[in-house]
Amino acid sequence: MSEQPAARPVVAIVDAYSSARSLAPVFRERGFDCLHVRSAATANPVYERSFRPGDFLADIVHGGDAARTAEAVARYAPVCLLPGIESGVELADVLSEALGLRTNGTELSPARRDKYRMLETVRAAGVPAVEQILATDLDTLLDWYAKAGGRVVLKPVRSAGNDGIHFCDDADQVRAAFEALLGTDSALGARNREVLAQEYLVGGEYIVNTVSLDGRHHVTDLWRMQHLSANGVRDLGASARLLPRRGADQDALVEYTCRVLDALGVRNGPAHSEVKLTPQGPRLIETAARACGADLHVPVRAAIGESQMEWTADAYVDPARFLERWEDPYELVRHAGLVNMISPADGTLRSYPNMEHLQGLDSFHGLALNVSPGGRIHRSVDDWTYPMRVYLVHGTQSTVLHDILTAHYLDGDGFYDIVPTA
Repeated sequence: MSEQPAARPVVAIVDAYSSARSLAPVFRERGFDCLHVRSAATANPVYERSFRPGDFLADIVHGGDAARTAEAVARYAPVCLLPGIESGVELADVLSEALGLRTNGTELSPARRDKYRMLETVRAAGVPAVEQILATDLDTLLDWYAKAGGRVVLKPVRSAGNDGIHFCDDADQVRAAFEALLGTDSALGARNREVLAQEYLVGGEYIVNTVSLDGRHHVTDLWRMQHLSANGVRDLGASARLLPRRGADQDALVEYTCRVLDALGVRNGPAHSEVKLTPQGPRLIETAARACGADLHVPVRAAIGESQMEWTADAYVDPARFLERWEDPYELVRHAGLVNMISPADGTLRSYPNMEHLQGLDSFHGLALNVSPGGRIHRSVDDWTYPMRVYLVHGTQSTVLHDILTAHYLDGDGFYDIVPTA
């Protein structure tokens, strides 16, 4: 009788949607099978379309009973358990702690998901943070605004993808934004029973992506964001440029971000932090205790050689390799950029007439097509409504910068053939 091959060790991932769909292939390449856990029976349709069932041994649905879900997961004896997208963060904390696996724990779990608690927790730890208020009634909010004045930002407490963000310059706009948010559902399906209002931070916006192992934080990639005003949105994310690891701004951002991660109890796994560099120094927009979205790992791999995905695998299944080099800064082998194309209208997309010019850019590396010809296209107002993302990679920085600007020039009415909504 022939011997049966030994079973491969198992990694469990909660909500492996969107960019997190790329985690399972990395672990599988390392010799691990993957188990999927759904935090809810149904996911946002955009997320559901990204799910790859063939990457997983099984798909366990969490029905609300954490003990029962932990028992179901335990049957596969996973060596680690981590979140995929934002909706999986809290359940991953509960399950990893219950199963005795490497974890961020549940003590500060709410502060890693609730944006108000997040900033208050950061402030309590002595880390500078934005002024804010959590409002459930309009009078309280307007009283706060009368003292704050100027431009403020209103947003849901729990969401993702820049969903529901409003920039307000006067009391009427504050009132309208509050009424538009309260009682509605966020992009992640959470009911907005309260509204978060914050002072508007002046300064450049940056992305700091990290992976941590037992409190040691490695920066996998740093990006400088560019925004523009379009479709009635003041700060719509238009493009981004991958930065060298070292530099005065980068060092200040990294030192601040590591203090934020410590304050929020992010000791293990990937994190995605958005930070503004204001005249008073870095200030947190938000931190997510999971891998970065927008498939940024695609250009990062091409420019650096490995991305947040590979470092995440190291932290969980090859900690010795992580510890050997976690303090080493990454080096740019090539330069990279990203452009979010911005649709000007709603309707049915017939074609992208100038697609060949976009794909002909010297640094064109690929694109994530969210809307194909024949599909429904939406006026771009947030991360959920970009029709495509363009990835640029080249050996010279000037070429990437040139092509970012050229892509913006190509974008607009002439880039889209849209049958308007009746």
